[in-house]
Amino acid sequence: MGGSLYLHQQKPIFLTVLELKDVCFTIRKDGEDVNLVDHVSIQIPKGHFMAIVGPSGCGKTTLMKTIAGLNPESDGSLIWEGRNLSEDGDFSPSEIGYVPQFSIAFDPLTVDESVEAATRLRVKSRNTEELDHRIDRVLDETGLGPISDRLVKVLSGGQKRRLGLAMELVSDPKILLCDEVTSGLDPRSEREIVRLLHDLSRKDGRIVLSVTHSLAHLELYDSILVLHEGKVAFHGPPEQLNHYFSVTDTEEIYPKLSKQPSERWQNSWNKHRASYYNMLEKNRLRLIESGDLRPSSVEPPAADDEKKESSTSTQETRLPGFLSQFATLLSRRWRIFFRDRGQVFLQLAILICFPLLVILFSEKASGNIRHFSDMRQDNIIQEIKEQQSVRSDQAKVGSAVSGIIMFQVVLLALMGSNNSAREIAGERPIYEKEKFGGLRPTAYLASKIAFLSCIVIAQSLWMAFFVNLFGTFRGDFVQHAIFLLLINASMTSICLAISAMMRTAEQASLLSIYLVGFQLPLSGAVLALPEHIEAFTRPFISAYWAWSGSVEALQSQVHGAVKSVVDTSLSDHNACLFTLAVHIVAALGLAWIGARRPQWD
Repeated sequence: MGGSLYLHQQKPIFLTVLELKDVCFTIRKDGEDVNLVDHVSIQIPKGHFMAIVGPSGCGKTTLMKTIAGLNPESDGSLIWEGRNLSEDGDFSPSEIGYVPQFSIAFDPLTVDESVEAATRLRVKSRNTEELDHRIDRVLDETGLGPISDRLVKVLSGGQKRRLGLAMELVSDPKILLCDEVTSGLDPRSEREIVRLLHDLSRKDGRIVLSVTHSLAHLELYDSILVLHEGKVAFHGPPEQLNHYFSVTDTEEIYPKLSKQPSERWQNSWNKHRASYYNMLEKNRLRLIESGDLRPSSVEPPAADDEKKESSTSTQETRLPGFLSQFATLLSRRWRIFFRDRGQVFLQLAILICFPLLVILFSEKASGNIRHFSDMRQDNIIQEIKEQQSVRSDQAKVGSAVSGIIMFQVVLLALMGSNNSAREIAGERPIYEKEKFGGLRPTAYLASKIAFLSCIVIAQSLWMAFFVNLFGTFRGDFVQHAIFLLLINASMTSICLAISAMMRTAEQASLLSIYLVGFQLPLSGAVLALPEHIEAFTRPFISAYWAWSGSVEALQSQVHGAVKSVVDTSLSDHNACLFTLAVHIVAALGLAWIGARRPQWD
């Protein structure tokens, strides 16, 4: 059939915009190659609304992700507007919209704020008026205008699906992929969503592909693609579906599929493919004649118009720059933070309670340390008693000071873990979706660093000033405050890297908790480790370097008291600063790697 579909005297009616030629997606299972998508060949014209159906596990979502470029095809090719996506690169972010089954919006935001953020991240607007016009148009198209000020968390299932569509439509995609967007909805809401998708396919020649397990409302689709074990069993008009499978009810199709091997269904389809595609052509012509489908949506534009249209499209859908995306993300993150009362109260409780805990245990650290008498005692017993008393004071104060410093260090390490363990992993589905839509990982990670830096500075300086105000750090306060800031920044960065590497927030939180738990015993500040273990673990333990650097900032007499009770050797000030800085830089580098790596479920 080639790249065009024909009717009557081989007159081209519309171009095949999307074509799959023997596309496969293969995985390795039990030592063998398994095709989850098995030599799929279909053609889809402009302005087409297609349902992808089939039993559970037949490869519907896998095929959708392969078309989207999320699953690299193992064999075959995908042709889009004459361009081989397998060789010339995937869709540009402005060409494609992908609506997953899960919600892709933050609960604390309103509908309008969610769509505005999506627009600012995906489309470069010339001015505020153009931005507002695009947002209002999308809200109107999806029927969300009347509830634009409603919070996402109170939306119904159908409204959330509409919001997901709205957030994809902001870039005017030429192809819209919808993965189970009607699942879990009541019959009325399901029909409304299918009707909305139908209407969206009639605008500007947009292709809409919808994966669905439901066999209801099939009459609203232009064609139905039935998959069985990754193979095409049927692709044709919905009114021919029952006839092809020789059933009286569409609900009988899935049981009928299981009665024959998928290879037989695929061979049968290949034999009848031409006739059913001819029926699709006739249906398309009737739609054009009836006015339901505008000819401009299916015919290629004239040369001059094409250039003009291409120029306009490029201008309207150009991606925003780094700074624009960064500012949008940072503003959104602060808005979400302040609307999450639980998180705000937790941060305030940490800021108040953790320094109070330090004060409760700091009284012993303020004790005096007596000097040895300059006068030699004539009584040897008296001299021994004086030495014992001085050493007792040193041990008491030195142990208390060392413990208080380590207590502050560990508490700030715990704060750092709480700050960032869930920061990326907790919004993984939303982030991956936005990255697919053109979000720069650099802008995303930079916004996280900027947000967390404010939290880290507030926590660390407040801990230092509060403890020094109601107690006293017996040394260089500025140097101590710097090390408290660095331990918090180090642990925050490390846990941010963990969050970026992990797929789920639960995995990231658990690993971060273990990491903080090992800081105290492996630091050697309380119990010295064997030298061969200490030499290996010490470079990786941020708590040791912050504790050691703070101890080095103590007054000489207090410093001597600490050294008299600590078995672990101390490192100098510059080594501590350098090592903590390396921890932060290395952790941010790992966070960058994790943020760039695709981690779709």
